[in-house]
Amino acid sequence: MGDRKTNLDESTLAFATIAELGAALRQRQISCLELTKFFGERLETQGPEYNALALSFWKDAKKAAKDVDWDIKHDRFRSPLHGIPFAVKDLLSVAGYPTTWGAKPFADQVFDYDATAVQKLKIAKGILIGKLAMVELAGGGGYTSASASLQGPGRNPWNKQYWSGGSSSGSGAAVGAGLVPFALGSETSGSILTPASYCGVSGLRPTYGLVSRHGAMALSWTLDKIGVLARSAEDCGLVLHEIAGADDEDPASANKSFYYSPQYYGDLKNLTIGYAEIDFSEWPEQSLRPAFAQALTVVKSLGPGMVETKLPDFPYGPVITCIIDSEAASVFETLIRSGRVDQLADQGQIAGLKAAMDYSAIDYLKAMRVRTQMQAAFRELFVGVDLLVAPTKVDPPDKADIPFDETIPKRPETKGVFAGLVQASNLCGLPALTVPCGFVNGLPIGLQIVGRPFSENRILALAAEFQRQTNFHKQQPRQTAT
Repeated sequence: MGDRKTNLDESTLAFATIAELGAALRQRQISCLELTKFFGERLETQGPEYNALALSFWKDAKKAAKDVDWDIKHDRFRSPLHGIPFAVKDLLSVAGYPTTWGAKPFADQVFDYDATAVQKLKIAKGILIGKLAMVELAGGGGYTSASASLQGPGRNPWNKQYWSGGSSSGSGAAVGAGLVPFALGSETSGSILTPASYCGVSGLRPTYGLVSRHGAMALSWTLDKIGVLARSAEDCGLVLHEIAGADDEDPASANKSFYYSPQYYGDLKNLTIGYAEIDFSEWPEQSLRPAFAQALTVVKSLGPGMVETKLPDFPYGPVITCIIDSEAASVFETLIRSGRVDQLADQGQIAGLKAAMDYSAIDYLKAMRVRTQMQAAFRELFVGVDLLVAPTKVDPPDKADIPFDETIPKRPETKGVFAGLVQASNLCGLPALTVPCGFVNGLPIGLQIVGRPFSENRILALAAEFQRQTNFHKQQPRQTAT
C-alpha cells in the first residue's frame, strides 16, 4: 500500500475487522485515501463477479477520504468507524444517486436526500463507496429464483455456483468476499440472517424501531428493520452504536439509542439459554448435523445455563405471509394497478404481488390479532430464559442458476422445534444475530442468537465470546484471495 509499512498485506486487509482497520489508520500504517481506493477498486472490479454491485461511487468518495486524512493528521477521531469504507443495500436512498430497489421499474429513481442510517454513518465519518444488489422489491410478493434482481442472481463468495441469499444478497456477498468491511442490509423475514449465514459473515437484525427506516424502501411497515452485515459480532455492535437512535421521520422509531458496551456486560455463566438439542443434532440436513452439534458444544462450554425449550405454538408462516403481502400490496398498489409490475424479472413475484391485492381487511386484522398473542407468549417465554440459540438455516443454499422449486426439497418448516424462529422473532420485533459456526462441503453455516427487545448487548456478548473460542469468522474464501 504505497510506501507505507503495514502489518496488513492486501489479502488480510480485505478481511480485517473494523478495529484492525481503525488501528491501521490511527497508527498511520495506511491513509484513508489508500484504504478507500483499495476497497473501492475491489468492490468495483470483483463485485460484478458475485452480482453484488449495484453502483460504485468510490471515486466520488475521495474528498471524504481526504477530509478524514486531515482529521487523522490532527488527531481528530469521531468514532470507531472514522475512515472505514462501507456500502449499503440499494433500498437505502443516497442523495443524487439512483436507488433502484433492485427492480427495473425503479431503475432511474433518484432521491435528493440520504436515508437516516446512511446520514448517521457519514456523520461518524464512515466512507460510503457503493450500493449493493438486492432481490427486487426486497422479495415482496415472493420470488421463485435467485435471478429476481436487476443484477442477476447473487453468487456466494465461497462457491459461485450457489446463492448468496436474499434479499440482502449483495450485502452478504460483498462482505463475505472481502469487498467492503461492512454493509447495511434490511430484514422483514430473514433478509439479513439468511445472506449472512450463507456467506459466512456476522449479521445483526436490531430490535424493531431501534434503527430508523427513513429513506428506506418500505415493504412491510410493521416488520421492516435496517441492520448490519460485518466481519464479526463486535463489528456489528460498533456499527449499530452509530446507526441506532430516535428519528421523528420514522413513525415507528422506538426513540431509543444503543451504546455498545461489552466491557460492562456480566458473566455469561449467569445467562440462561433456551435451545432444542434435536435442532442441532437431528433436524438439519444430514451433512450439516455434525457441525451444528459441535457449535452447540461450544456454546455449552461458555458456561451459561442451558434449558431445553420450544417455540410457542402458532402458525408463524401463514401469519407473517399475510401481513407482509397485505402491507406490500398497499405499498406497491400504484405499481401493481399501473401494470408496471410486469417489468419485474420474476414471474412468480409478479403473480404474488397481484394476488396480494386480494387480501381483505379481515384477513389482515386477524393476522395482527394473532401476532399480538405471539408477542405475549414470547414475553412469557423470556421470563425463563435470557436468549435463544438455534441453527440459522438448516439446509445449504440453493444453486444460483436453478429455480427454487427445481432444487433439492428443503426441510419442512413445520418440523424442528425452532424451525419457525426467524419468522417468529421478526413478528415479535426481537433482535437477532447470526455468526458463522462451521463449514460443510466448503460452505459456511450459521448460528442464530435471539433475545428480548433491546437486548442487543447481551446477544453481542455471547456471540463475541463464541467468536473468541472459534475462528470460523476469520476464514477467507479461497477464490477471493487477492
